[in-house]
Amino acid sequence: MRFLRLFAAVLLHSGVASIVAAAVLADEPLPAERAKFEPLPGNPVFTAAGEGHWDARIRERGWILRDGDQWRMWYTGYDGSRGGLKMLGQATSPDGIHWTRDARNPLYREHWVEDMCVVKHDGTYYMAAEGFLDRVHLLTSPDGLAWTRRGLLDVRLTTGEPIPRGAFGTPVLWIENGQWHLFYERGDKGVWLAKSTDLKVWTNVQDEPVLSPGPDAYDRDLVAMNQIVKHNGRYYAVYHGAAADKSPALWATGLAVSDDLLHWTKCAGNPLRPVAENKSSGLLIRHGDGFRLYTMHDRVDVHEARR
Repeated sequence: MRFLRLFAAVLLHSGVASIVAAAVLADEPLPAERAKFEPLPGNPVFTAAGEGHWDARIRERGWILRDGDQWRMWYTGYDGSRGGLKMLGQATSPDGIHWTRDARNPLYREHWVEDMCVVKHDGTYYMAAEGFLDRVHLLTSPDGLAWTRRGLLDVRLTTGEPIPRGAFGTPVLWIENGQWHLFYERGDKGVWLAKSTDLKVWTNVQDEPVLSPGPDAYDRDLVAMNQIVKHNGRYYAVYHGAAADKSPALWATGLAVSDDLLHWTKCAGNPLRPVAENKSSGLLIRHGDGFRLYTMHDRVDVHEARR
C-alpha cells in the first residue's frame, strides 16, 4: 500500500529565501492514497478570546510560519458583529500547540484585514489579505509586527484591462525566480492565477480559472485555494471546497497537484477530513519528519498524519 509521505521543510532562513514554505511530498506523481490526518487530542489549539476582548471572535484563514525556533500565527479578530472591523493579531508558540497572544495586539487596526497569506522574502514580510468588500490588499513589515499598507492589488485581464469590478479574495502568494504569483478566487466560483514582477500590477495568466469546483460532491459548487507547497518540480495546492445546497455551506479541505502552477489535477482520496466536520482554510506545517494539517476559521484545529 502506497501512501503520500508528508515530510519537508519550511525554508524561512535557508539559502533558498525566495520560497517561503516548501513541502517535501512523496516522489509519486499522483499518489492513489495518502496518510490519513487525524485530529490531536485537546483540539482546538486556539480560539477566540470571547466577549469583552478585541478578538471576541476569530474568522477566516490565518497564517502559520515556522520562523526560526518560533511558531508564528497571524489571525483575524473582531467584535463578533457582522460589520465589525476585522483586525490583525499575532500569537506565538514554542511547539505549534500552545499559543500565546501578543500583548501588542491588535497589530493593525487602520483597515480591514482577514484571510491572509504571509510570505517572508529577502528579510521582508509580505501579507496579501482580504480588505473591506473582500478585495485583496498588500501590507509589508520588517518584523511581522509593524505593518504598512501598500494598497489594493491592481489585477488585470490578459488584455491589460482591469478585471471586472467586485470581490476578489482568499489570496495565495508564491515567488519563484523573481516572479510573483497570485492565486485568488471570485465568489468561490473558481481560482485564478495572475503574475507580477513588482507587486503592483498583476496580469492574469489566462482569464479562465486554473482551479474550478467539482466534479465531486464535496467541492461541487465552491472552491478557494489556501497554500502552495513544492517538491521535485511539482506544485501541490491545499484548497477547500463546498456544495452550495446547505446554508451555511459545509467546507472540506483537499489537495491538487500541478507541474506548472497553471494546470491542476485534484488528488485521489480527497477530502482530507470528512465533510461533516466543516474544516477549511487548511495549511500544512512541518513537524518532525512529517506534517501537521492545521484547519482554521472560528477555531484552529491540528491534525497529524497516521500511516
